[in-house]
Amino acid sequence: MKLAVMQPYIFPYVGYFQLINAVDSFVLYDDVSFIKQGWINRNRILVSGKPIFFTVPISKQSSFQEIRKTEIAEDQRLVKKIVLSLRYSYGKARYFNETMDIVVKVLCAKTRLIGEMASLSLVSVCDYLGIGTRFIYNPDKYTNSSLKKEERIIDICHKEWADEYINLSGGKELYSKRRFGANGIDLRFLEPKDVRYAQFDVDFTPWLSIIDVMMFNSVERIKGFLGEYILS
Repeated sequence: MKLAVMQPYIFPYVGYFQLINAVDSFVLYDDVSFIKQGWINRNRILVSGKPIFFTVPISKQSSFQEIRKTEIAEDQRLVKKIVLSLRYSYGKARYFNETMDIVVKVLCAKTRLIGEMASLSLVSVCDYLGIGTRFIYNPDKYTNSSLKKEERIIDICHKEWADEYINLSGGKELYSKRRFGANGIDLRFLEPKDVRYAQFDVDFTPWLSIIDVMMFNSVERIKGFLGEYILS
């Protein structure tokens, strides 16, 4: 059984969805600390041909608070600004209407918690793309928060009966193949290939939010992108 464990991000880049698609089960790791200036509540889109961050506003950001307890700011004018920016920037994109339906559904969801909104963005995109990976919520049920990072992931693998753990390539400095192997788990790293597509008539900007990918590409083509990676 192939497993991945990641913090929920709001409409992350295509590599995140490659990881979801590559595994049987995906743990939404939201009982760890919220990361300021990270990817949990923000990502990048094209505005006037340039990569610009969109951000879901957070109330009282703190790196000492768990993601699942971190609240979205009550002032939703910035959320409306995101929607207006998308309409301005992508209004003529071929798949604008389909993509905006998903974005508006997520941004207008009845939740005050960024972990729930980010998780909804992942599930909604997976539903749209037909990704059938099982999502696992509430990682605190494993009762192993006292363990160190690598030890906790290994423990989650054991409790989910996973014999293969896949992480994005950025985790190479965090996790040891030898240590996972000693626990009967094959540790592998996923590195996305350079996925390219037309973004109107501007020079291509890679690794933007999945929103950008969805605006310009059909479901069938995006499914092809999901396999564009190297496992090592």
